[in-house]
Amino acid sequence: MEKVELLYQKYCKETFDEKGCLKTWEPVVPENFNFAYDVVDAIADLEPERRAMVWCNDKGEERIFTFDDIRRESNRTANFLLSKGVKKGDRVLVILKRHYQFWFTILALHKIGATIIPATHLLTKKDVVYRVEAAHAVAVVCTADGDVPTAVEEACQEIKWPVLRIMARGCREGWIDFDKEVAASSDQLDRIPGKSSDTMVIFFTSGTTGYPKMVAHDCAYAIGHIITAKYWHNVQPDGLHLTVSDTGWGKALWGKLYGQWFCGAGIFVYDFDKFHPSDLLHKIEQYRITTFCAPPTIYRFFIKEGMEGFDLSSLVYATTAGEALNPEVYNRFKEYTGLELMEAFGQTETTVLLANLVGTTSKPGSMGKPSPLFDVHIVDEDGRDTLTGDVGEIVVKADGPQAGLFRGYVNDDARTKEAWHDGYYHTGDTAWRDEDGYFWYVGRTDDVIKASGYRIGPFEIESVLMEHPAVLECAVTGAPDPIRGTVVKATIVLTRDYKPSEELTKELQNYVKHQTAPYKYPRIVEYVDELPKTISGKIRRVEIKARSMAQNQQ
Repeated sequence: MEKVELLYQKYCKETFDEKGCLKTWEPVVPENFNFAYDVVDAIADLEPERRAMVWCNDKGEERIFTFDDIRRESNRTANFLLSKGVKKGDRVLVILKRHYQFWFTILALHKIGATIIPATHLLTKKDVVYRVEAAHAVAVVCTADGDVPTAVEEACQEIKWPVLRIMARGCREGWIDFDKEVAASSDQLDRIPGKSSDTMVIFFTSGTTGYPKMVAHDCAYAIGHIITAKYWHNVQPDGLHLTVSDTGWGKALWGKLYGQWFCGAGIFVYDFDKFHPSDLLHKIEQYRITTFCAPPTIYRFFIKEGMEGFDLSSLVYATTAGEALNPEVYNRFKEYTGLELMEAFGQTETTVLLANLVGTTSKPGSMGKPSPLFDVHIVDEDGRDTLTGDVGEIVVKADGPQAGLFRGYVNDDARTKEAWHDGYYHTGDTAWRDEDGYFWYVGRTDDVIKASGYRIGPFEIESVLMEHPAVLECAVTGAPDPIRGTVVKATIVLTRDYKPSEELTKELQNYVKHQTAPYKYPRIVEYVDELPKTISGKIRRVEIKARSMAQNQQ
């Protein structure tokens, strides 16, 4: 009998070095691969009672689902959507927060052969209109919570074609009741034919400028995430994995679905509205989470708020991504837990490109080395490989899409060609490589500061500032200067025990001078209540730069 924990091996070829660390990894993509049928339903056949998901929310509700439960509920959801006219090739906008109905819906859409467009509940009417029209979506499945239904209703009034409106966890006039309809549908579904090259998911990815791009992934994308879960998250078949992410972001599919279930691991979902560090720490303690992944911001809040008094002994592995990791956060978390934070780097357009994989030696603050799935390089402005220590752009050598790499930007050939050219996918992120082959993040290609003849990466200065107890969040950008052309500016959100003052500004400037090269210190320090961010939580440095330009002209 096939073992669940070995199921993933049908979809890859891998070798290991003498230390047991992953050496090579090659995806095996069947022509008709479909994650929902071939992984979730396959596990349900092998071990129907295996725990798939533990779900709870901040209102005290709890549900535990086996793989057989997930199979039957996704079949019911697929039958319901089919009965409403959703068919293969259709695109559906899904705004379901961390509700367990999200997993029923995404797998149902996979089974139908429709394309899911995950979206955050923070979208406004304008955002919904743009996404539905750009993708030509036929339906919206959304939560009953908050202002989401109203935003969708108002958006649908401006859209020129009828859009199916489906609401979960509540209902009102003019909407189809998701939970009622799913409960009344059959849990039996014959496999609907499809190909691994079919588009499976479209992400809208926010940049620092322009409208969000539509990133398309085919069914092979799920296979690329085996490395994510098994060799970066280090999930265990009988463990419980928690990745902190709303289902509107690509990170949810990195850490709450594909790779984890490929490995037969259980996922933990905490459905909350407002983040409180103590609440999340309590859930880790209460549910005995074994592997954990979150962006550095979450770890910063854990540390700033205090981790004392929580029993985190169940944790055996911790990972981070989504933004660059400050060494200070790495060191403090290790002091509390004994665990090293294993950092990785990837994009909405990719799976894991760089990582400190299981069994390797990490370097605090480094993104690690290239995933064996990809041929990753650092190149200069002429497309030549950089020398050790030199900053360049992170690129992936590939003539076109492959498992784990996106198919292109939908309906945008110009942007696709900007990203794919000369045999490389260009990430737009810069880094340098040390003598041991580890990659170190510098910043976006358009974020590098050129001041007084120096090229200055904002991340290094941000890392130093974050070590100071006064700094909760910060963003470093260039600002215009009549003498130097450009100077370094730090925009800072203070922790609750500090107030803006000239004395604090001088203290922070001197702190940076003593911690890094003096020319890198911020000549301008601005205090704000919050940093401007994109809807996906990325700092909008372009907005800070624009404000600096306006202030300079006054």
